Amino acid sequence: MSTFGQRTGTASGKVILLGEHAVVYGVPALAVGIDRGARATSTPLAAGPSRLRVRGWEVEVTEEDASNDLGRAFAALLVAVRAHTHKIAPAQVLVEAETDLPPGGGLGCSAAIGVAVARAIVGDPSPEQLTAFVSAWEKVFHGNPSGVDAAVCARGGCVAFERREGMAHIEPVAVKGGLTLCVGNSGIASSTKSMVESVARLAERRPEVVRKAWEGIRALVRNARFAIEDGDRFSLGRLMDLNQMLLSGLFLSTPEIEAMCESARGASALGAKLTGAGGGGSVVALVNGLSGAERVLAAWRKEGFTGFATRVAVSGDVQLARAAGGST
Repeated sequence: MSTFGQRTGTASGKVILLGEHAVVYGVPALAVGIDRGARATSTPLAAGPSRLRVRGWEVEVTEEDASNDLGRAFAALLVAVRAHTHKIAPAQVLVEAETDLPPGGGLGCSAAIGVAVARAIVGDPSPEQLTAFVSAWEKVFHGNPSGVDAAVCARGGCVAFERREGMAHIEPVAVKGGLTLCVGNSGIASSTKSMVESVARLAERRPEVVRKAWEGIRALVRNARFAIEDGDRFSLGRLMDLNQMLLSGLFLSTPEIEAMCESARGASALGAKLTGAGGGGSVVALVNGLSGAERVLAAWRKEGFTGFATRVAVSGDVQLARAAGGST
C-alpha cells in the first residue's frame, strides 16, 4: 500500500508587463502573478499508468499517451520528477487539474497547470526541482520557453526575469502602491512556439532591426522597474505603450490587439499592450483602481471583447474564478 496521501498544488497565472520575446534573447522582462491560475490534486494509484484529467476541458490523458501535447507534457514532467526525487512522490498518480486561464491567451495557462501538477505530485519541491519539472513540461508546448512563465506562476508577486548563459536569474520587485490591471481576450488563440519562431526568422533576415528593438525594450524595462518601485503608474503606462510600439514593429500585434489597446486608452487606461506571445492572445491595460477598470472593461464589452480586472497575486493565494471561461 502506498504511504502517500492526496496532495494539492496551486499556481498563479501571469501577465508580462514589459519584455516578452526580448527575454528569449537575454533582455530582462517584468512580469506579475495574477489572482487567477490553476489548482491540481493528486491521488496515488495502485497501478499505472499515471493519468491527468483537466476539469472543464473534458480531457484525460495518460503518461503513455503520445498522441497529443498534453499527454507528452505530462510524461515529460513525470520523467523529470522521477529523476529528481527519491521516495517523496508516488510511482503512479491520478492528477485532477483545473484552471480559469484561457489556453493560448498569453497568461501562462500551460505553465500554471504544470506548476500546480508538479506541486500536487511532489508536495513541496525545491525551486530548483520545480524549475526542472516545469521546464520539461513547457518544452513540449513551447519548444524554447524563456522560463518566465514558470517562474512567475510559481512565485506570484512582481519579478524581474533575465536569462544569462542559459540560466534564469529572478529578482523580486517591490510594488509601491499596488497595481490594478485589466486583462482582455482578443478572441484569437496564440501559439508561443510559432510566434517565437517568427521572431527568430525575422532576426535572421533583418538582424539590425531586431537588435535595435531589443536595445529599446531593455531601456524600457529598466525604467519601468524604477517606475514600479516608485509607485509612478503614469510613467509605467507610457513605457508599456512604447513597448507595444516596438512589438508591433516586429509583426507581433494584430488588428484586434491594436483595437483593444486604443479602446483601453480611450477609456482612461494609463497604458496598454499585448502580453505574452502576440499574434492573438491577451492585452493588458494599466488602470487607476477599480473605477478605471470598470471603464476599460465596459469599453471592451462594447466592442465585443471580454476581460477581467486583477491585482498582483501572492504566490499560493490563487482564487479560481468560476465564471465560464474565467471572463466577466
